[in-house]
Amino acid sequence: MLRNLVTLLVRGGSRTRGHGLTRLELPPTVVPTLGCDAVGVPARHGFRMLGRLPRNGCVFADTDWWWWIVPAGSDQELTWPLPSHYAEGAYVPAVNPRLIRRPDDSSPYTPPIPLYLVACQLTGTAPLWTAGVGSVRSA
Repeated sequence: MLRNLVTLLVRGGSRTRGHGLTRLELPPTVVPTLGCDAVGVPARHGFRMLGRLPRNGCVFADTDWWWWIVPAGSDQELTWPLPSHYAEGAYVPAVNPRLIRRPDDSSPYTPPIPLYLVACQLTGTAPLWTAGVGSVRSA
């Protein structure tokens, strides 16, 4: 019985939504105070991404994709490089994703800017921010 409980806790829960999307369920010990989105990369990039990031929050995986939890709105002013996938509300096109990495503290988040830069590096894409956003215009 204890083994089954541990398996459930390690896998993390998930809820299925219409259109084949599954919501990544965070462990009850972490609180998503900034909302919850996810960034996914093909599994072939998973270990390299994990090793290059200075801090990892909750990370989920299935056989094809790895997913990092980021604050809601982490796609604003950024163009995430292909083949990465940004999933609002952490609803992902995954089959039975399981929690493979827990955060070291109570925050579920991986910082989105380092995640974005590593995703760009691994895919050979130059980082691209929306031009002119936040810049001061001269009179």
